[in-house]
Amino acid sequence: MIKDFINTVGSLLADSGFANFTWGQLLMILISCVLMYLAIKKQYEPLLLLPIAFGMLLTNLPIADIYHPDIFINSTGHIDWSMFAEGKAGLVDIFYLGIKLGIFPPLIFIGVGAMTDFGPLIANPKSFLLGAAAQFGIFAAFIGALLFGFDPKVAGSIGIIGGADGPTAIYLASKLAPDYLGAIAVAAYSYMALVPIIQPPIMKLLTTKKERSIVMEQLRPVSKLEKICFPIIVMILVICLVPDVAPLIGCLMLGNLMKESGVVERLSKTVQNELMNIVTVLLGVSVGCTATAENFLSGKTLGILAMGLAAFAIATAFGVLFGKLMCVITKGKINPLIGAAGVSAVPMAARVVQKVGQQENPGNFLLMHAMGPNVAGVIGSAVAAGVLLSMLG
Repeated sequence: MIKDFINTVGSLLADSGFANFTWGQLLMILISCVLMYLAIKKQYEPLLLLPIAFGMLLTNLPIADIYHPDIFINSTGHIDWSMFAEGKAGLVDIFYLGIKLGIFPPLIFIGVGAMTDFGPLIANPKSFLLGAAAQFGIFAAFIGALLFGFDPKVAGSIGIIGGADGPTAIYLASKLAPDYLGAIAVAAYSYMALVPIIQPPIMKLLTTKKERSIVMEQLRPVSKLEKICFPIIVMILVICLVPDVAPLIGCLMLGNLMKESGVVERLSKTVQNELMNIVTVLLGVSVGCTATAENFLSGKTLGILAMGLAAFAIATAFGVLFGKLMCVITKGKINPLIGAAGVSAVPMAARVVQKVGQQENPGNFLLMHAMGPNVAGVIGSAVAAGVLLSMLG
């Protein structure tokens, strides 16, 4: 009787996940725990980092059977719908369709548009230049990835990570490099969440204490008419110029117009809250679950992470350097720090600019000035994605 019980327990343990861990899975679980620590204890963009980290933990538990990369990464390059038809697909496989089919990024952009105030950008149109300058980092990283031997389509998807725009990175990678979409998505969202760690050293390295202490003039008030006309005009101009980016820019400006028009408040609040929260959870967990040990711990994937970090650092540096140039041209009226907000991590990058600026001058308030380049960066990274898609697609 005892022997049978021992054999039963032994068989149960042998068939359990505890007996099937690999060193790669243990390493990925450790990484996920570090990311959860940063999200919970340090509060580094927990809305993004916590679902991603939890997804990484979930997908690396042996025999969980909730995500099957082979459905999406296969020899045909298409989705294996037979797994869904036979009921063999896991829960995250269903969620992941929102990424693979390009559904989640436009939905996120509707929410971003509804939560974005383009007022600082309208009040200070020079912010467009700072937002555009940061996008040079995308193309610099694209060229660098080509030099390191990456396929042009993969290189383009790596470069867009420099824009610190997760939805745009997912959208472009799903079109150009679907096999590497998981690594690119994890890199993009992880670096977005780690903006408070990555950006400050670069900002301080490229600026002087005197430059960081510059106090900028208060922005002019922006009328409601300007705010209503802005998304309509920008959408027409950008989509006519770069048609490939229509889904992202169209949804971004739809969300913003709903907010600024004031006539669909219920829809605007739903987009900002319920829709945005639901899509963020599904997208975050799905992105995290793509980080399986088999897919993540490879030379190419780690190379993508390294190049993505370089892309983000270069984009930040270009923004700050262009800010220094504008500081000289305006004879000290522009604080170069706001150039770092030219990446599209809204509003994380703008908050980092505010924090670094106040460290040098406690009475300095750069947040609204930084929001101009920040929201310009959202438009700029989407345009950069459209350009890469038209070149490489």
